[in-house]
Amino acid sequence: MRPPPVERVRAALAREAGAELAARLPRGYQRLGHLVILRNFPDELRPWGSRIGRLFQEALGVETVLAFPGGIQGEFRRPSALCLAGSRTEVTHREEGLLWRFDAQEIMFAQGNRHERRRAGTLVQPGERVVDLFAGIGYFSIPAARFGRAAEVIAVEKNPVSLRYLEENARLNGVAGTLRPLGGDNREVPLPRDWADRVFLGYLPDSLPFLPRAVATLRTGGGWVHAHLVVSARRREEEALSRFARAARESHATVASAEVVPVKPYGPGRTHVAVDARIIPRMGSSAER
Repeated sequence: MRPPPVERVRAALAREAGAELAARLPRGYQRLGHLVILRNFPDELRPWGSRIGRLFQEALGVETVLAFPGGIQGEFRRPSALCLAGSRTEVTHREEGLLWRFDAQEIMFAQGNRHERRRAGTLVQPGERVVDLFAGIGYFSIPAARFGRAAEVIAVEKNPVSLRYLEENARLNGVAGTLRPLGGDNREVPLPRDWADRVFLGYLPDSLPFLPRAVATLRTGGGWVHAHLVVSARRREEEALSRFARAARESHATVASAEVVPVKPYGPGRTHVAVDARIIPRMGSSAER
């Protein structure tokens, strides 16, 4: 049986650079169309980067090979990317019946969030009005419009590169008439009050500081908020519900119901979760319309 692609690359690298260095090669990769991403790429392999890129091109028949030595950087969560081979970093990726176009050197696209992207479309009910305060390239906004059949989706995005791809992805997926992109900081852009049935807060590691803004857009009678945060893996439900309840009190809202949904691991002992909560703004508070 022919060895897997990574093992073929490792064997070739071992012959040229030695087994000890080859053992440092990441064991997995993410394939997005014509492009492959190697995550957790160690510094020791940088001098061999071009050769590793060519080996992956040959093993997988891809055009471009990117390496991510570390995590994400800055407010816009830009990946720290090295281009090992090829030059075309814009990709169109098909997933769960949707098309996602983005520049993989500029935009983080986590396959670990695949289920959560699809789930967003199942949460939204036909005819709802939805606000996405961290829209990115449309991770939740587009499934909400396409699969949830929302009446209207307001998608706020501060990063101009992401905003451009958000608009393009809305066209690619046939929801440009439903999705209304807004560029700018979600704390400052004008948003309707007493309007939304549902608000997505998809910011990590903690979207709860933005809960007051979400509450201010909800209908007076209440609505749903889906807040993402990172918590202890051992106490994920207890910690997530406690933190959400505290943030809701500070946002002058009552939690009618709440559920914690695990999304993916997020480093040693930590996990990324979503809190699905129905909350009601308290009349007479700062959230009053």
